[in-house]
Amino acid sequence: MDETIRIYCKNNETYTNVPAGSSLLDIYNLVGALLKYKPINAKVNNKVEGLTYRCWKSKDVEFMDYTHSSGSRAYIRSLCHIFSKAVYEIIPKASLNLEHPVSKGYYSRIINGKEITAEQIEKIKERMQEIVKADIKFKHRFVRTSEASELFHSLNMKDKARLIETSGMAYTSYYELDGYVDFFYGCLTPSTGYIELFDIVPYNDGILLRVPKRTNPKELEPMINQDKMFEVYKEHLSLQRMVGLNNVGDLNLAIQKGNTSEIIKVSEAVQEKKVAKIAEEIAQRFKEGVRIVLISGPSSSGKTTFCKRLQIQLITNLIQPIAISLDDYFLNREDTPKDENGDYDFESLYALDLPYFNSDLEKLLAGEKINLPSFDFNTGKRIYKGKTLKLKENSVLVIEGIHALNPELTAMVDNKCKYGIYASALTTISLDNHNWIPTTDNRLLRRIIRDYHFRGYSAKDTIGRWPSVRRGEEKWIFPYQENADAMFNSAMIYELGAIRKFAEPILMEVREADPENAEAYRLLRFIRYFNYIPESELPRTSLLREFLGGGSFTY
Repeated sequence: MDETIRIYCKNNETYTNVPAGSSLLDIYNLVGALLKYKPINAKVNNKVEGLTYRCWKSKDVEFMDYTHSSGSRAYIRSLCHIFSKAVYEIIPKASLNLEHPVSKGYYSRIINGKEITAEQIEKIKERMQEIVKADIKFKHRFVRTSEASELFHSLNMKDKARLIETSGMAYTSYYELDGYVDFFYGCLTPSTGYIELFDIVPYNDGILLRVPKRTNPKELEPMINQDKMFEVYKEHLSLQRMVGLNNVGDLNLAIQKGNTSEIIKVSEAVQEKKVAKIAEEIAQRFKEGVRIVLISGPSSSGKTTFCKRLQIQLITNLIQPIAISLDDYFLNREDTPKDENGDYDFESLYALDLPYFNSDLEKLLAGEKINLPSFDFNTGKRIYKGKTLKLKENSVLVIEGIHALNPELTAMVDNKCKYGIYASALTTISLDNHNWIPTTDNRLLRRIIRDYHFRGYSAKDTIGRWPSVRRGEEKWIFPYQENADAMFNSAMIYELGAIRKFAEPILMEVREADPENAEAYRLLRFIRYFNYIPESELPRTSLLREFLGGGSFTY
């Protein structure tokens, strides 16, 4: 009699006996844990695995479709493998760079020494559709790193070879699709037939890979205008190429050669130059009537440090900055609106006392003095500490908060009096040519470290809260980012190497039994590709100090 194992399926909270060695896809069909959409992958004892993964012992299993962040990541990785294979077949001598997210899709460049035509793009798309229709299996290979490195070198995939050679891991996995090899650090779908919807279209000087909506994978994400964000990415990628750091393998090699200090100095200088440039623009606009500077950005984007550094640069332009944090205008806890789950919705614009804020704003712009409130997060109450504010003739009011660019916040102020800034960690360095680093991962790692050291929250707490934070950003922040007059990229080429030693021990505290372990484990696997950078190399004015501590600014 064949041995059986017991599977607990979290989706329908049932136990099912299945033959030992059953794949996750076999188990899904046996337990009948029907999802709304086709399963993409699953958590096995709170670690994400592909559907071809086989269970030889009893396990807890939770299946995920495209609407889950892990499912969408696996779908998009699989789509990228198909994309890169099609490019290789249509333009064999070209190389494909999948660079960064923009306009609800993923921007890429095909480097072939000449312009890629619309006809070639259409042929690539047709080939991708053929590959999807053929429903070809993705074959997962797990080999010694030296063997994988030799393979990548033989295929002229030097970016992948450098990454795995410098990361120090004994074994490496890669995927094969009908003879075409590619590397991804997470699981793929079982076969190409799972990729039911996509598109590729010309975008600026490259191609936009369009993907389904997370909320409805039967529809493509709508393309939105993000020209300003695209230019920020482009500017930073140009700098990286100039200093020869196209991806993480290059960064690791530079660290191993002892060039860490130079890389940090260049990165920090680029940021300070941008801060100075923004301050100069504000000074010019001050002559034209600007009296309010609005600074917005998502969680852990470094808004606070940017705000402090901007104030210093404004003073060098003979402008006196007066700072206000929108957090001080929170409603008392009991008056805070609630979300659909009945929890306090702190991300909502209406968690702020808008009438009170606008009343203070009007008084300040009229030259009056105000009693500045403060918010006590422990008691959930507004308090006063005796601080007053009044604008001088050479003053600008610097308002920092996630809703600063929302037009409703300052609707009573003439636009010619306002200057908007959007700050975010727009990560530009990639693991290799086909594996970009999500900006959300960069910000989540920053937040996990800051919450642990300065706010008393565990990684489990922060990871558990993150989906709610992300929903709030999608609703209240991202729609207004292109309203900005300037964009500031707070991500630095070197930073994930610097924060690795801080993040790892915190993430390792998440227990296997915790649902948050899947995300903690994924982040641990991801960050191990970066070589360590000593904290001592970071200047005390670095924006990273907002999250790591040891900085010269007071928070």
